Amino acid sequence: MPKTALYNMEGAAIGEVELSEELFAAPVNVAAMHLVVRSILANKRQGTQSALTRGEVRGGGRKIYRQKGTGNARHHGNRAPQFRHGGVVFAPKPRDYVIKVPHKVRRLAFKSALTSKLNDGDIIVVDALKLEEPKTKLMVKFLSGFELNNTTMLVLPGRDETVLRAGGNIPQLETFYVNTLNVYDILKAGKIILTQEALKGVEEVYA
Repeated sequence: MPKTALYNMEGAAIGEVELSEELFAAPVNVAAMHLVVRSILANKRQGTQSALTRGEVRGGGRKIYRQKGTGNARHHGNRAPQFRHGGVVFAPKPRDYVIKVPHKVRRLAFKSALTSKLNDGDIIVVDALKLEEPKTKLMVKFLSGFELNNTTMLVLPGRDETVLRAGGNIPQLETFYVNTLNVYDILKAGKIILTQEALKGVEEVYA
């Protein structure tokens, strides 16, 4: 069964915590993670882009000059794509970018993401996170106890207004709840900080 160090709020190791073998010791499937990340990013697209084709542009309709004898190319209307104010060739239209991924593949990708993060030493478990006041300096003091260089994911068991307000002004800190985790955010984060209660929730929900 995989294990990792357990830290207190000061960043000192106070023991070890056992992790779920199903979540943190799973085979890493890169293809599954790639597919799920593509799906998440594609599903965020609005798909509302639109342009007018030559048949939809207002105007035109009259032949701009006679077919033969002018020495110029043959044209019908002045709304063809080569003219100013003309239509767009193969104009983009509203469409759905959703990529559907089977539930088993999404679960496999989630386990792979957590396992790869643990293998890279990017998962930090703290015994508890309790701040006396919703002050940014208190959150900065807490984070300074760990080696954090890139974007940090803080996973909470539930909504905590004090923690949310304390970390709201820190650009490289993103707060998530147990039920809002996804593969893209896990892989994007530099370090992942979980409280013991949040870790227990993750194992109960996703294992």
